[in-house]
Amino acid sequence: MSGKFQLKKASNGQFHFNLLAGNGQVILSSEQYKAHASALNGIESVRKNAVREGAFEVKQASNGKHYFVLKATNGQVVGQSQMYASLASAEQGCDSVRRHAPDAALADESLAAAS
Repeated sequence: MSGKFQLKKASNGQFHFNLLAGNGQVILSSEQYKAHASALNGIESVRKNAVREGAFEVKQASNGKHYFVLKATNGQVVGQSQMYASLASAEQGCDSVRRHAPDAALADESLAAAS
């Protein structure tokens, strides 16, 4: 089961992407980008940084749930996870991104009507 990047255009005209696991579950989401090319660069950054030591940071939200961010070498966040009930689940999410991101296919749905 391989993952895929799903690139979409938001109703405000900006672009964003999700990394989906082989089962279709969203495991990482991006910020919004003004330009299509910037979103593509963001995907490449996720591919590269997913396998970099120290790129993931697991955090705890004020509600006690955990999530993680993936950072580029410059410290900028290039993706964030959903909320997880436990620290162990968030760490498994990091592992899932490490496994899926480098070879994930790109499904560019941004050229269709805005979603």
